[in-house]
Amino acid sequence: MDDASGRSRDDAVAWGSRSHGETRWPALSATLCAIALQLVLPDSLIRGLGYRGLIPAAEGVLVVVILIANPGRISTEESRLRAVGLVLIALITAANLVSLLELIHALLYGATSGRPLVYASVPVWLTNVIVFGLWYWELDRGGPAARTTANHRRPDFLFPQMSTPGSAPDWVPAFFDYLYISFTNATAFSPTDTMPLTLGAKGLMALQSLASLVTVAVVVSRAVNILR
Repeated sequence: MDDASGRSRDDAVAWGSRSHGETRWPALSATLCAIALQLVLPDSLIRGLGYRGLIPAAEGVLVVVILIANPGRISTEESRLRAVGLVLIALITAANLVSLLELIHALLYGATSGRPLVYASVPVWLTNVIVFGLWYWELDRGGPAARTTANHRRPDFLFPQMSTPGSAPDWVPAFFDYLYISFTNATAFSPTDTMPLTLGAKGLMALQSLASLVTVAVVVSRAVNILR
């Protein structure tokens, strides 16, 4: 049987039903966690960002803008607000990349004790998980607002519920599902139960795996030297 868009019901289930609109709080809570993690980094990892509180303050302003504009459910009338969200995620990504590069340089060539730097790698790695979860959430089918429309584009990720029609009728991914993708990709350095379908999704997952692998490899090697 076909639905109004011309797709069969099985196909609609397999490729993702229309979202009824997500609440903004899970993604914003994760964003606030990422900002807090930046604040606990040692000065040596954020010297490339200038004044310590500048980037977190800018990120906080963007969070306030989003909260004032729409603190509730995400709707389709939010193209400008989505642009603000993308700038916010890009800012967190850039700041964490700088911290990661500073961390790797300090672990490889720093003359100071490596133990504090090994501890500092934890917030860098956790921020990596959060920020890529946000990117996946914003990428899939054009973002959370686009997913509320019946004619959203084909998915960027193939979730298990989508590959088995009838197993989860009317199931739609939420922010935690994308955060889970990010966590498993950062720990396994490859997709696990959810497969990337588009070039953008594959590129993001490859970039995250590389960043996570380099972080873990450098940190573990320094930790072994410390234990010795």
